[in-house]
Amino acid sequence: MLSEQKKKAEEKMNKALEALRKEFATLRTGRASLGMLDGVMVDYYGTPTALNQVANMAVPDPRTITIQPWEAKMLGEIEKAILKSDVGLTPGNDGKIIRLSIPPLTEERRHQIVKHAKKLAEDARIVVRNIRRDINDEIKKKSKDKDAHVSEDEIKKLQDEIQKTTDNYIKKIDEFLVHKEKEIMTV
Repeated sequence: MLSEQKKKAEEKMNKALEALRKEFATLRTGRASLGMLDGVMVDYYGTPTALNQVANMAVPDPRTITIQPWEAKMLGEIEKAILKSDVGLTPGNDGKIIRLSIPPLTEERRHQIVKHAKKLAEDARIVVRNIRRDINDEIKKKSKDKDAHVSEDEIKKLQDEIQKTTDNYIKKIDEFLVHKEKEIMTV
């Protein structure tokens, strides 16, 4: 029973870490990254479809993303979708391929993005701490149950293990943030 709680806590914390990783992938760093376009949805015959489901995407150099639609008539729809999204890039096409040029970020914009990254990391830390609190509450409830023959020592040991797990995930979040901050501030 108690090992279930620890496993459940780790699974939830891992999901929070993955969510942060995906959020960080969408942040603009001044370098071309296909993750920047993850949220772009294209109108594919009346159905909102992810951009990577209707076109081949590539990063030929650090400042360019190319998008080659599988169907030539999707060129206009893809351009509209990019313009409507909050990516902040203007597409240009040659009739076959859409090119997105990533302009260098200003110092001020880099600081804004770092500030946003710190907020995302703090939100992830809060989620991890809330998971710890919820699991500890569940443990306390189960320990008060008459049928669950659990000693105080076992409960304390499990709570300590969950705290170590929480500390470990918060450390990983901090490492992600440091790495992303360095990536954003690199010119």
